[in-house]
Amino acid sequence: VKVGDKFSVIRPRGRFETDLSKKKNLGYYVQEVGMVEVVAVKNNVSVAKVTTSCDNLLLGDLLETVPNRTSPVFEQRPALDIFANPTGKARGTIVLARDGQELIGREQIVYIDLGAEDRVKVGDYLTIYRPLGTGNVVDTDDIPAETMNARSEGYQSKEYEGGKYSIMAPRKSGETARGGIVDTYEAKEGRPDDLRKIVGEMMIVNVKEKTATAVITRTASEIHTGDRVELQ
Repeated sequence: VKVGDKFSVIRPRGRFETDLSKKKNLGYYVQEVGMVEVVAVKNNVSVAKVTTSCDNLLLGDLLETVPNRTSPVFEQRPALDIFANPTGKARGTIVLARDGQELIGREQIVYIDLGAEDRVKVGDYLTIYRPLGTGNVVDTDDIPAETMNARSEGYQSKEYEGGKYSIMAPRKSGETARGGIVDTYEAKEGRPDDLRKIVGEMMIVNVKEKTATAVITRTASEIHTGDRVELQ
């Protein structure tokens, strides 16, 4: 170690497991919390100053040599096409957002289950979309009907279960509303299987073997962990 050396400060948080991805063994979630630069070297220790921090630094955090990374160059993008057809390229899922957020907005950091093995690279843009099926954002077969698509009664969410209030409002069928009750699932039954809702766009900023880190660049609607992504 010599004066001027720079190190990333990282914090391993544990093996990452999720039901949102079809991939297995996505590795370990490692937080990057800052960077330090060595200003003095002793026999057994060195003195370093914090040059960058994106979270609090804790005793016990680990150091590694600053990786050689490429910073994507800004480019003027055309208007987001919220009716764009699928490209047929690699598809994945937003499996995690920074700080465990479930509702994600512009300029926030997310992690997806596409990586170098899927030929994703830094600077790539991906479309964020949500398949329009007959149900919720994720498969909710095991979740009681009264909690599905629920509103925020105390801001609960254990994988989208929400509170006790529901927006699954029934309506009467027929032109004169004299028919039977039609619930949301029945109203959606006639949808084509390939319909989707485009909710935003992201850009890749770091790539690992099976995963990648991205920043949300544009939003057309709310974005959730569990939403799908497709390489443009």
